[in-house]
Amino acid sequence: MTETIKGSRLLTVARLFFLLVIIPLLLIASLIAFSIFHIGGVSKKGTMAVLDQKAQQELRVRAADVAQNVADFLRERQKDVLIATILPADAQAYKKFLDTKTFELWVKKDTGIAREQLPLYVELSLTDSAGREIMKIKDGKVVGADGLLDISNPANTTYKSEDYFIKARELDKGEVYVSHVTGWYVTREEFEKGKRFEGIIRLATPVFDKRGFTGVLTLTLDARALSRFTDTVVPTEAGHVVESDAATGNYAYLVDNRGFVISHPADYHIVGLYKDGTQVPPITKGTWDEKMKKGEEVLNVNELGGVDQTLPEVAKDAAQGLSGVKTYQFEGHTKVVAYAPVPFYTRDYPKPAGFGWVAMAVDVEKFLEQAKEASGKVEKEAQAWLTTIVLIIFGAAVILFTIAVILSRGINRSIASEVPPEALKPKGYDDED
Repeated sequence: MTETIKGSRLLTVARLFFLLVIIPLLLIASLIAFSIFHIGGVSKKGTMAVLDQKAQQELRVRAADVAQNVADFLRERQKDVLIATILPADAQAYKKFLDTKTFELWVKKDTGIAREQLPLYVELSLTDSAGREIMKIKDGKVVGADGLLDISNPANTTYKSEDYFIKARELDKGEVYVSHVTGWYVTREEFEKGKRFEGIIRLATPVFDKRGFTGVLTLTLDARALSRFTDTVVPTEAGHVVESDAATGNYAYLVDNRGFVISHPADYHIVGLYKDGTQVPPITKGTWDEKMKKGEEVLNVNELGGVDQTLPEVAKDAAQGLSGVKTYQFEGHTKVVAYAPVPFYTRDYPKPAGFGWVAMAVDVEKFLEQAKEASGKVEKEAQAWLTTIVLIIFGAAVILFTIAVILSRGINRSIASEVPPEALKPKGYDDED
């Protein structure tokens, strides 16, 4: 009988502890677990949108920064030309000036990646009022009289079609003519064999004395100094690379005010010239198959309406001085492109279009992979927290139940010590009654 009463008391105390402690603990734990999974689920659903908005804003800001850097760089080059006009018209003075103008470029060599300091200008020339060169420094060397040309005739220029003398002689004092990027075209086959586009930009200004116009001074900029602003950028990475890879779908490129691509990780998309000086025509929907076979894939964004209407819209926005973010399709890939106009203006690059625009392109599939990876991290963290809570609850339940048992036994002993055994079975009491 006594043992039965003890067991009953133990069970009663254990039940009380279970009802008052364990059940509330389980309810609280369930609420916490539900909250974690709910937050995790909301995070997963919102990750795509949040990352997308954040990435688009960052792309837009970065495109604007690069565009501003390009504009600042071109303005500095304008200053160089004007400074050169006040130097003594002497070959050594010009050569010394050119020696101070360099730029840094990471290049691939047989021995690996190397950083080189290269001449910013590959040529400086001074002509008379008729366009005949009277002084020229090319590739760091003074050109002899037999190498001086009459550049008033575009056919005599390096690329057989340049009119920089004609354009510059029409300018006022202090104005600078800035040409479009000019160079021999590089086909896809040549590019895949390792050849790269080597273009130039002519910066020319008229020279005057007391009698009036006396000639044109021209600095010839190595176009690689300009293209490095975009060629080394991967929009999905914070740093810079030696050479971005178009195959990744994540890269930056530069477009001029005509809509031609003038800097791109795939050089066969850059506008260039045939050996006779005529321009390689851009690829269009009607010439797509033919041009792809020939490996002549010059891109003019204005001509890509047959491929995707969004790209001409981007060019139109940029021509109006606007920046933005759009999605388009190209060669079977969905891309997000952030674009920003280059705020550099001259008579040949008038407002609002200016020099052109910078684009930051991101392959959407790659972007989604990154978003999924981020949401996956949220889910893993939620699962880790749930596992931790389950372990804590289990441990707490074991500890609390043990404490309940110990306390119930203690209470039972206390009652037993204070209540005499005979009180539990008074006289005249019969279990059978």
